[in-house]
Amino acid sequence: MGYVDRIIQPGESVITIGRMHWIIYARGILLLLVGAAAALAPLGPDLVWVQRGVALIVGIFALYSLVASWIEQITTEIAVTNKRVIQKTGLIRRFTGEMNMDKVESVTVDQSILGRILGYGSIVVRGTGSGIEGLHHIADPLSLRSSIVVR
Repeated sequence: MGYVDRIIQPGESVITIGRMHWIIYARGILLLLVGAAAALAPLGPDLVWVQRGVALIVGIFALYSLVASWIEQITTEIAVTNKRVIQKTGLIRRFTGEMNMDKVESVTVDQSILGRILGYGSIVVRGTGSGIEGLHHIADPLSLRSSIVVR
Protein backbone atom coordinates (compact mmCIF):
# COMPACT_ATOMS: atom_id res chain seq x y z
CA MET A 1 0.00 0.00 0.00
CA GLY A 2 2.00 2.95 -1.23
CA TYR A 3 -0.38 5.87 -0.62
CA VAL A 4 -1.67 4.65 2.72
CA ASP A 5 1.85 3.93 3.97
CA ARG A 6 2.93 7.48 3.06
CA ILE A 7 0.10 9.25 4.88
CA ILE A 8 -0.11 7.21 8.09
CA GLN A 9 0.32 9.50 11.09
CA PRO A 10 2.26 8.70 14.26
CA GLY A 11 0.11 6.61 16.59
CA GLU A 12 -2.14 5.48 13.73
CA SER A 13 -2.29 1.80 12.81
CA VAL A 14 -4.01 0.01 9.92
CA ILE A 15 -6.85 -2.23 11.07
CA THR A 16 -8.13 -3.56 7.74
CA ILE A 17 -7.17 -3.31 4.09
CA GLY A 18 -10.02 -3.43 1.56
CA ARG A 19 -9.52 -4.88 -1.90
CA MET A 20 -11.34 -5.07 -5.20
CA HIS A 21 -13.17 -8.30 -6.03
CA TRP A 22 -12.20 -10.37 -9.09
CA ILE A 23 -15.64 -9.67 -10.59
CA ILE A 24 -14.22 -6.47 -12.12
CA TYR A 25 -12.64 -8.71 -14.78
CA ALA A 26 -16.00 -10.30 -15.76
CA ARG A 27 -16.73 -7.89 -18.64
CA GLY A 28 -13.32 -8.46 -20.23
CA ILE A 29 -13.55 -12.23 -19.82
CA LEU A 30 -17.05 -12.26 -21.33
CA LEU A 31 -15.85 -10.17 -24.29
CA LEU A 32 -12.88 -12.50 -24.73
CA LEU A 33 -15.23 -15.50 -24.86
CA VAL A 34 -17.48 -13.74 -27.38
CA GLY A 35 -14.44 -12.91 -29.53
CA ALA A 36 -13.25 -16.52 -29.39
CA ALA A 37 -16.74 -17.77 -30.31
CA ALA A 38 -16.86 -15.30 -33.22
CA ALA A 39 -13.47 -16.53 -34.44
CA LEU A 40 -14.42 -20.20 -34.20
CA ALA A 41 -18.00 -20.03 -35.50
CA PRO A 42 -18.40 -22.14 -38.65
CA LEU A 43 -19.39 -19.58 -41.29
CA GLY A 44 -19.03 -19.93 -45.02
CA PRO A 45 -15.69 -19.26 -46.75
CA ASP A 46 -17.03 -16.05 -48.26
CA LEU A 47 -17.57 -14.55 -44.76
CA VAL A 48 -14.18 -15.42 -43.28
CA TRP A 49 -12.86 -11.84 -43.48
CA VAL A 50 -16.00 -10.51 -41.72
CA GLN A 51 -15.70 -13.20 -39.07
CA ARG A 52 -12.03 -12.43 -38.43
CA GLY A 53 -12.71 -8.69 -38.37
CA VAL A 54 -15.48 -9.06 -35.79
CA ALA A 55 -13.33 -11.40 -33.70
CA LEU A 56 -10.42 -8.95 -33.85
CA ILE A 57 -12.55 -5.94 -32.84
CA VAL A 58 -14.20 -7.82 -29.96
CA GLY A 59 -10.75 -9.11 -28.88
CA ILE A 60 -9.35 -5.56 -28.81
CA PHE A 61 -12.27 -4.41 -26.63
CA ALA A 62 -11.72 -7.43 -24.37
CA LEU A 63 -8.03 -6.65 -23.89
CA TYR A 64 -8.79 -2.98 -23.25
CA SER A 65 -11.39 -3.94 -20.63
CA LEU A 66 -9.05 -6.41 -18.92
CA VAL A 67 -6.17 -3.93 -18.80
CA ALA A 68 -8.44 -1.15 -17.51
CA SER A 69 -9.78 -3.46 -14.78
CA TRP A 70 -6.26 -4.48 -13.80
CA ILE A 71 -5.14 -0.83 -13.56
CA GLU A 72 -8.23 -0.04 -11.47
CA GLN A 73 -7.44 -2.93 -9.13
CA ILE A 74 -3.78 -2.10 -8.59
CA THR A 75 -4.37 1.64 -8.15
CA THR A 76 -7.26 1.39 -5.68
CA GLU A 77 -6.32 1.48 -2.02
CA ILE A 78 -8.85 1.22 0.80
CA ALA A 79 -7.74 1.15 4.41
CA VAL A 80 -9.39 1.42 7.80
CA THR A 81 -7.12 2.68 10.54
CA ASN A 82 -7.80 3.28 14.20
CA LYS A 83 -8.34 6.98 13.38
CA ARG A 84 -9.84 7.22 9.85
CA VAL A 85 -11.12 5.58 6.68
CA ILE A 86 -8.90 6.14 3.63
CA GLN A 87 -9.73 5.65 -0.06
CA LYS A 88 -7.44 6.31 -3.03
CA THR A 89 -8.15 5.55 -6.68
CA GLY A 90 -6.46 6.46 -9.92
CA LEU A 91 -3.13 6.14 -11.66
CA ILE A 92 -2.54 9.48 -13.34
CA ARG A 93 -5.66 11.30 -12.17
CA ARG A 94 -5.87 10.59 -8.44
CA PHE A 95 -8.96 10.75 -6.24
CA THR A 96 -8.57 10.46 -2.49
CA GLY A 97 -11.08 10.49 0.30
CA GLU A 98 -10.51 10.37 4.03
CA MET A 99 -12.88 10.53 6.94
CA ASN A 100 -12.04 10.64 10.62
CA MET A 101 -13.64 7.84 12.60
CA ASP A 102 -15.33 10.28 14.98
CA LYS A 103 -17.16 11.82 11.97
CA VAL A 104 -18.60 8.51 10.68
CA GLU A 105 -22.37 8.40 11.15
CA SER A 106 -23.30 5.31 9.15
CA VAL A 107 -21.91 2.72 6.76
CA THR A 108 -24.17 1.29 4.06
CA VAL A 109 -23.46 -1.94 2.21
CA ASP A 110 -25.24 -2.64 -1.09
CA GLN A 111 -25.05 -6.18 -2.45
CA SER A 112 -26.93 -7.62 -5.41
CA ILE A 113 -27.95 -11.27 -5.46
CA LEU A 114 -24.83 -12.13 -7.46
CA GLY A 115 -22.80 -9.99 -5.07
CA ARG A 116 -24.10 -11.96 -2.10
CA ILE A 117 -23.32 -15.26 -3.80
CA LEU A 118 -19.80 -14.26 -4.88
CA GLY A 119 -18.98 -12.05 -1.89
CA TYR A 120 -18.70 -8.50 -3.27
CA GLY A 121 -20.62 -5.25 -2.95
CA SER A 122 -20.52 -1.48 -2.67
CA ILE A 123 -19.93 0.54 0.48
CA VAL A 124 -20.94 4.11 1.28
CA VAL A 125 -19.50 5.76 4.39
CA ARG A 126 -21.67 8.66 5.52
CA GLY A 127 -20.37 11.24 7.89
CA THR A 128 -21.21 14.63 9.27
CA GLY A 129 -21.49 16.89 6.25
CA SER A 130 -20.15 14.51 3.59
CA GLY A 131 -19.24 10.93 2.89
CA ILE A 132 -17.00 8.53 1.03
CA GLU A 133 -18.68 7.02 -2.00
CA GLY A 134 -17.36 5.07 -4.92
CA LEU A 135 -16.28 1.97 -3.04
CA HIS A 136 -17.67 -0.44 -5.64
CA HIS A 137 -16.91 -4.13 -6.27
CA ILE A 138 -15.30 -4.52 -2.84
CA ALA A 139 -14.48 -8.05 -1.74
CA ASP A 140 -16.12 -9.05 1.56
CA PRO A 141 -17.89 -5.71 2.16
CA LEU A 142 -19.52 -6.81 5.42
CA SER A 143 -16.11 -7.41 7.00
CA LEU A 144 -14.92 -3.97 5.87
CA ARG A 145 -18.09 -2.38 7.22
CA SER A 146 -17.60 -4.12 10.57
CA SER A 147 -14.05 -2.76 10.74
CA ILE A 148 -15.37 0.76 10.31
CA VAL A 149 -18.36 0.48 12.64
CA VAL A 150 -16.76 -1.51 15.48
CA ARG A 151 -13.93 0.56 16.92
